[in-house]
Amino acid sequence: MTTASPAEPLVFPAARGGCPFSPPPAHQAALIEEPVSQVSLWDGTKCWMITKHADVRNVLRDDRFSAEAHRPGFPFITQGRRAVPKGQISFIRMDDPEHSRLRRMLTAEFMIKRTEALRPRIQEIVDDFLDRMLANGSSADLVAEYALPIPSLVICLLLGVDYADHEFFQEHSRVVLRNASTAEEIDHAREALVGYLTDLARRKRTEPDDGIISGLVERGELTDEQIAAMGLLLLIAGHETTANMTALSTLALLRDPEQLAKLRAEPALMKGAVEELLRFLSIVHTGVPRVAAEDVEIGGRLIRAGDGVLCMINSANRDADTFPGPDELDITRAESRRHLAFGFGVHQCLGQPLARVELQIALETLLRRVPTLRLDCDPQDIRYREDMAVYGVHELPVAW
Repeated sequence: MTTASPAEPLVFPAARGGCPFSPPPAHQAALIEEPVSQVSLWDGTKCWMITKHADVRNVLRDDRFSAEAHRPGFPFITQGRRAVPKGQISFIRMDDPEHSRLRRMLTAEFMIKRTEALRPRIQEIVDDFLDRMLANGSSADLVAEYALPIPSLVICLLLGVDYADHEFFQEHSRVVLRNASTAEEIDHAREALVGYLTDLARRKRTEPDDGIISGLVERGELTDEQIAAMGLLLLIAGHETTANMTALSTLALLRDPEQLAKLRAEPALMKGAVEELLRFLSIVHTGVPRVAAEDVEIGGRLIRAGDGVLCMINSANRDADTFPGPDELDITRAESRRHLAFGFGVHQCLGQPLARVELQIALETLLRRVPTLRLDCDPQDIRYREDMAVYGVHELPVAW
């Protein structure tokens, strides 16, 4: 074991390289040369960056690493995210037993059997938005007309939220997720969203339905403000992540004609293809934060109590020791299901069964019904969401 660290910590986040789908070159170098290394954050504070697949798994399943956002040493990658009021912290930034208590209230809503039962309804939604996109001409922005509205409508239906308000949610969600947003901007956006959801929870007390928010109200265990905090997590995570995975996956396939042709020729490969795309793209590029509650050795390094840690999911999913030839997209890869795109351990993504179903249906339907789909711009002109907590593309011009 060694406690030595680099004299010049890497600056986080690091500059990206030439491939928009790959982690920054500095992170890839760290994965090979120094998988547990120190980085310097926006305010000059230092934390540990974990890049190796096995080490990331070990941290995320070890209860000696805390997810509690207000524990001293917790690494915030922007000033705005540090300023979130304690009362608005979601359960993913809590430790057990409170984390498990709140999470269990939602577990049944996202079980595999329940989400699989949603396939026919999701297929209807996907077909409807694709019908509209195709009816509008021979070109479109795939993000605005397909990738974003599908998961937005699905999560609104599940929560019992009016889809007519989706532009309100998306506008304020972008502010919350934008890395450059100030503390004041994030506070204003969160207050607007929490206020809306708090009012909605109050209304569900007299106008119940079969949505998740109404179900939380009926349990009688949470205040309206607590229900709003849980609803906010589901609302933002439920549309931002799947929307960006849908658009970015489409782009990755369009830029890899061999893999695209293989998938079109064998649609039965879609489930495995989605797992490989989740591994290959890994849209959480800013790391999963933790703070050491006691001294722990990871990857030969001694991490002291109070040290912040960033588990780099995207680098771990490019670890050659786990995924041979990790920089190649291979929709038949046997190891794809070992990816960490949804995290790992007790805090792994609650909604992953739903995300998988949505991605499988959205991609299969798009490739089947639009066989001539192609990019409608110079690939160099595509604007990637390097400024956002969830990676993807801001727009994706396509034609057919």
